[in-house]
This record gives sequence, structure tokens and C-alpha cells, in this order.
Amino acid sequence: MQRVLAKILFSLALTFLLACLTCPQARGDVGIVLNESLDTSVDRISGTGHSAVYFSRICPESPVRLRLCRPDENGSVMSNYINMGENQRFEWNIVPLNIYLYGVEDPRFRPLFGSYKIKNLLEERYRAKYLPGYCDGPPCSTSSKAEWREMVAATLIRSMYIFVIDTTVEQDKELIAQFNSSPNENHFNGFTRNCATFTKRVINTYFPHAASADHINDFGMTTPKAIARSFAHYGVRNPELNFRVLHFAQVPGTIKPSNEVRSGTEQLYHSKKLLIPMLIFADYELPAVAASYLLTGRFNPEREFEKHPAEEANNPDARRPEEAHGKELAHVIGTSEEWKRYGKELNSLLEERVPTEIIAEQRDVQHLFKHLNKVGTPRVDVDGALWMEIRGKEQTFEVGLSANNILGQNSNTQLAYSLLLWRAHGVLKSPKHGRETMPEFETDWELLQRARLKNAMVVAGDDTPDKLIRGGEGGKD
Repeated sequence: MQRVLAKILFSLALTFLLACLTCPQARGDVGIVLNESLDTSVDRISGTGHSAVYFSRICPESPVRLRLCRPDENGSVMSNYINMGENQRFEWNIVPLNIYLYGVEDPRFRPLFGSYKIKNLLEERYRAKYLPGYCDGPPCSTSSKAEWREMVAATLIRSMYIFVIDTTVEQDKELIAQFNSSPNENHFNGFTRNCATFTKRVINTYFPHAASADHINDFGMTTPKAIARSFAHYGVRNPELNFRVLHFAQVPGTIKPSNEVRSGTEQLYHSKKLLIPMLIFADYELPAVAASYLLTGRFNPEREFEKHPAEEANNPDARRPEEAHGKELAHVIGTSEEWKRYGKELNSLLEERVPTEIIAEQRDVQHLFKHLNKVGTPRVDVDGALWMEIRGKEQTFEVGLSANNILGQNSNTQLAYSLLLWRAHGVLKSPKHGRETMPEFETDWELLQRARLKNAMVVAGDDTPDKLIRGGEGGKD
């Protein structure tokens, strides 16, 4: 009898354990992704940026179909654009979160450096792996205007904030059922059916009236910053939803830094390009525009992040913002003293570094990756790890460009150290909205210290590979 009872109890315990391993995570999130503005197309004038939706418990069954995430997955981003460029005119696509941020599934393989050459490689890898049947040939596979590309390695071209609150499993299941059963047909219109109105619709499916437009400051349109602002206010008014903000900085590289997002009146208030036309053609309206922005339109995503910081997406062990102590907040943001200290330490590393043909003087640090990007040829492994191959006069060598391989066995040690110095220099000189979180920078700094020790051993021997770079030839990014 006891043996039978023991078997029954063991079976129940095993069933419970398997259920825990296979059931959806207890806490889920939904959030508004606020992408910074690019110096391209209409965004160059409007400064509105782009909006998307983040889920921690919903993942792509395909680029156009949703499901609950498995335990080993960390969420996704859904977005709509003017034209995805795919075989059908879909309203939206959904991609894994890490694909959206870094272009790879595993963040351990994230790129440490950004260029259009690198982004194109990651885009093609994504297309081959995830878009068969959706993007099999030209123009989808060749056009730079096919906007499915915007959803791959977005941090290579811009910084972003994600404003997040909690959801229930039931809410996520309802959204999955709704979108999987609804037509996914694109009817994009810049004024009435844009990326922000799409994001607003998704968010309000979870929480009615949580996201809203600011028609006064955006001249009748719905913009990314307006819905982020209203959503942030909603989260603060409802503390049980555990409102917090994530920040992902643009990866240092050769791509022009993105700009802070602005509302309509804010852009008119700050933009020098539009000031003279306003003075000529709308001098009476200009004071009203300024007053509207100053009184009702001000919202700073960076300040929201500093007040409600979250270190990483979908962290079930994270403490609620209202429970966090000042020191814990500083752990994510970093204090001005900490950033200054790292700046001084970096200057010391640059001064102690034995001069090579790559970096003869400290000021040359800022030109290193730009030079390598011209003379080198990047490639990507099956798992997404990036390499830069450089041909010299006598031999060819390579250096890793990803977090997992830059100090790998086949990566040139001296060049890796020089690149990590260049990267740290770029991060430390960036404004707050373009700078990594302190935990991210500390991880990179530890990598730099390891490279320094490894480099010291190489410098004591032969520095031939550094000299070979001067003989390389290359083209444009």
C-alpha cells in the first residue's frame, strides 16, 4: 500500500513539474516601443520616429501569426509600416525580440559594432531563415525600401525606449485569438492609419484608453511620442501594473546617430530648419505653437527611464519601481561620478597603450572602425556571429565583431583590443539618450579588461598583424 501511495505521489509530483516547465510564464508584459528618429525621408523633417509593440509572452509562429512563447523565448516585437515589401501587402509582421534588437536569436552573439554592411548581412540571414514564402525574390529580397528590414537589428541604426506594464495570460490569449482570426491586410495612411495608430489599437485592446493621441500638439495626427506619453501616464496612475521603462542604445559604428523623438509643436519649437518659414508665413501662429508645446506637450523619454528604469526585458525577479531604492536605480542608470570615472580610466588605457600602426595617437581612436569598415569584408556565421576579414600584403586575418567571438581563438588580439577601446570611447562620449545602461557598459568594460590582458602578452611578442592592415584596400560602407 505504501509503495502504491509513493508511486502515486511521485507521479503527481512529476506531472506538476512538467506542467510548470511547459506552462506560460506567470508574468507577462506589453509595451510601446518608441524608436528614435532617423535622418531619412519624412522623418528628417517631422522627427516623429517610429512606434511598435513589445510582448514578453507572445512570440511569432510565423512572421504573420502569433502564439504563446515557450519557456526559452523572451518575447517579440510587432510593427506595421508603409510597405513591408513582401509577397503580400501585410499590415504587420512580428519578429523575436532579440532579432529586432540585435539581428540574432541569442544576445550572446549580439553585434558590438554597427554599419550598413553588417546590418545587410543580418537582414539577409533573417530573410533566408524566417521569410521563405513571404520574401523569396526581387523586389522584396533586393530593395532597400522593403521595410521588413527595419525589424532586423534595429539598434544598429537607432536608440529606443520600451514603456512596459504587466499583462495576464488571459489578456495575451485574447489578443492572439483576435489577431490570428483577423485579416492582416495593409491599409497604411500617414495621417489616419500609421504606425502609432496601429500601436495604439493593440495597446487599447489590452487596456482601453491607455494610449491616446495628442491632436493639439500633433496637428490632428497620432504620433509615436503622443501614445508613449499617454501610456506612461496610464502606467503611473495604475501602480499595480508595474510600469517601467527599458532603454536600448544605438550600437556604436559608422551609421549616423539617431535623434530624439519629437511631437509636432515640439519640432516646430526646436527646429532651426522650420523656424524661418514659420516666421515668414505663420508669424502670428508661432507664439501659439510655442505655448501649446510648453504647456501641454512636454515629455522626455530619458527622464521617464531615469524615474522608472528596468534593467532587462521580462525579468520575473525584477523589483517593482516603487520598491526600488535609489542605489538600485543608480545601478541601472549609472551616476555622473561613475561615468566620469570610467572616462578617466579609458584615457589612462589610451595613454598606456603601446602605439601601433592602427592607433598612433589617442585622437585616432574615433576613426578606427570607419577605417576597418572600408578595408575589411564582414561575414556572418550561421548562428549570427560576425567577423571582419582583412587582407594584407602578405596574409589575411580576421577579428570578431560580436560579443561572443571578439576575444575568440581566431580573432586578432591586438585589433580586438583596439576595437574595444574605440567602442568604449564612443559610448562614453554619447549623450544620455544614446548611451548604454550601466550594467551593459560594465559587461563591455569587463570584456575590454580581458582584451587588455590578452593584448599585453601579444605586444610583448610580435605585432605583425597590426602592421599588415596598412596594406589593405577596401571600398565604401
